[in-house]
Amino acid sequence: MIKSTVALHGGFLRLAVCITAAVITGSPLVVQGAGRANPSADAVVVAHKPTWDRSRLGSIDQRVLDLALNAAGCAVRSGKITSPTTLTVIDYSKPSTQKRLWVIDLRTHALLFEELVAHGQGSGNNVPTHFSNEAETHRSSIGLSETKDTYIGKNGYSLRLDGLDTGFNDHAMERAIVIHGAAYVSDSVVRKQGRLGRSWGCPALREGVAHDLIDAVKESGLVFAYYPDPNWLASSQFFGSCDGNPGATGVTPTVTIG
Repeated sequence: MIKSTVALHGGFLRLAVCITAAVITGSPLVVQGAGRANPSADAVVVAHKPTWDRSRLGSIDQRVLDLALNAAGCAVRSGKITSPTTLTVIDYSKPSTQKRLWVIDLRTHALLFEELVAHGQGSGNNVPTHFSNEAETHRSSIGLSETKDTYIGKNGYSLRLDGLDTGFNDHAMERAIVIHGAAYVSDSVVRKQGRLGRSWGCPALREGVAHDLIDAVKESGLVFAYYPDPNWLASSQFFGSCDGNPGATGVTPTVTIG
């Protein structure tokens, strides 16, 4: 796959997150470090290790991946989630005409999916610029979410998301923000109108891939939706030192970059 670099704003991707070092002890990975909130010996660490083969992770911007893995690591350390098996990264700084959703298996480091994904009508046209946590805005949300159960609704087979990022996506359940398939997400739609169709705030996928992707990430996955929003980067509980002090530290990451 051809790697691409996204121009991101304001140097926000220099922000760093302090998380404890991780070592391989077979499978899964184990978090080590004093004072962590989740002492479970089988917790999957979602940090970098030297054997990550970045060349096999598609076109994902590596700095966005770093932030996603660090945020997921904070969620594990804080006890918000235990043993996540997948990490889905959505990069809303990219236009809808580009593949901007990736699903990574946290146990094998394999790239499972690289897909188009729609954003909400209220967030913008081809490139979203406005995000919300409130109902009836038809805007997408940014932040870290946990995948929950599935159901059959008006958009077919769908996956509920539980927003973990207070103030940014924690109204996802009441807003019915879910992953689902949609006819307006396809290469043919892009060719016809120059962008994907838009949802009411949900991350909508190609109909042909939605069912398999949902089954791969349901119930034990994390979803990290990114946009270089300064307020989110400065105040999210999943950035910073992971010990209750939100916001970016502005120091060099302590994780090993493979």
